[in-house]
Amino acid sequence: MNFSDSLDKYTIFNKVAKAAEKINVPVYVVGGFVRDLMLNRISKDIDFVCVGSGLELAKEVASVLNENSVTYFKKYGTAAIRYQGWDFEFVGARKESYSQDSRNPVVEDGSLKDDQLRRDFTINALAISLNKDDFGVLIDPFNGLKDLKRKILRTPQNPDITFSDDPLRMMRAIRFATQLGFDIEPDTFDAIVRNADRLKIVSQERITDELNKIILSPIPSYGFKLLLPAGLLKLFFPELLDLQGVETIDDKSHKDNFYHTLKVLDNVSVISDFLWLRWAAIMHDIAKPKTKRFDPKRGWTFHGHEDKGAKMVPVIFRRLKLPLDNKMQFVKKIVRLHLRPISLVKDEITDSAIRRLLFEAGDDVDKLMLLCRADITSKNNVRVKRYLANFDRVEKKLKEVEEKDKIRNFQPPLTGDAIIKALNIKPSKVVGEIKEEIKEAILDGKIRNTREEAYSLMIDIAKRMDILKME
Repeated sequence: MNFSDSLDKYTIFNKVAKAAEKINVPVYVVGGFVRDLMLNRISKDIDFVCVGSGLELAKEVASVLNENSVTYFKKYGTAAIRYQGWDFEFVGARKESYSQDSRNPVVEDGSLKDDQLRRDFTINALAISLNKDDFGVLIDPFNGLKDLKRKILRTPQNPDITFSDDPLRMMRAIRFATQLGFDIEPDTFDAIVRNADRLKIVSQERITDELNKIILSPIPSYGFKLLLPAGLLKLFFPELLDLQGVETIDDKSHKDNFYHTLKVLDNVSVISDFLWLRWAAIMHDIAKPKTKRFDPKRGWTFHGHEDKGAKMVPVIFRRLKLPLDNKMQFVKKIVRLHLRPISLVKDEITDSAIRRLLFEAGDDVDKLMLLCRADITSKNNVRVKRYLANFDRVEKKLKEVEEKDKIRNFQPPLTGDAIIKALNIKPSKVVGEIKEEIKEAILDGKIRNTREEAYSLMIDIAKRMDILKME
């Protein structure tokens, strides 16, 4: 098969071909770009493999492009050029060998086929020639094109060797399957199961990077449903695994919270690409196993799982090497608050309850409501419609109260310094108590969120505390 017409759409390929011809090295485009070309997907990452020096080729290509910014990785024999929004990588064809305790290979020069053989999956081992005699010809020694058409992930060589050599490829297999909607060929998946423990030699950062790509896939639950039987999930995320299973006492059962969580995650993924809201979906019931109790009258309860779950968020984020900044704080907040809108719909909605939710959720209240809607996974359509209607009421009330009271992210109208100055008192815990009482009065609707009414209340509080020292 010849893809010269497809390559001619991009000027870079002819330029690389001319550069390679000038230094007399055969060159090929290999890997993800070729795979995505076959799938009619747009990719701006291109890997070039030459039978020779990748560093020398990159230098020559940079000269052709009049691009001075080339990053050389001499230890690995690779070079990278970022050019007009494209990322090009150049490497000499090589073959690799691995030691048992490392995923860093010993590299030596090899042929194009050697280079294709070392790649993770047949669909990523496809190559297209950029050489004058056979420009655009597909080179496919492992039937990768056939696997693409069958939507199958398979390794070019014995999968036990592939996964033992570089265990991260097991996570990549599940990531590609999830992103592309492919199946993992049975022998390949069995090899993942056999080699699962090898994942322990991979850094958590690399594992989590693949995990995040799974989470950002169109249907992320598919990836988790592969991670579970593969034996990988238990190695880095046992808390999620603990959600699995149904327990029955006195003919009363609770739902399988693992599969419920995956359903919520998929529901969120339909409406939001925001990674950290998807993580909030994953974590929202994470503490249910730790809070599960059976009450003969009420059945199964999970009291306080939202608060305990919020406390688990930083612990899990730290272990998974996820960011501990405002992203973690967002997930922690959403987990802590995810039951609040649900509790509001059970009773008459009061302005006070709405104000408190707006105050605590701040600008994240809309994302919180997205999760709450996604959390409705009942198969009872009548119940689903009722909950959605109730959430409509809550959202309408949220909008009304916010327009009236401006509570979202509000700061008390009087700062601690303003209270100290106005009352002529020294810094003490009393200042904090006054601020808190003013805040509570605003949230309860006793006073409006204005400096004037807050100041008046401050004077009343000071008189009651007998601390008024104004001249």
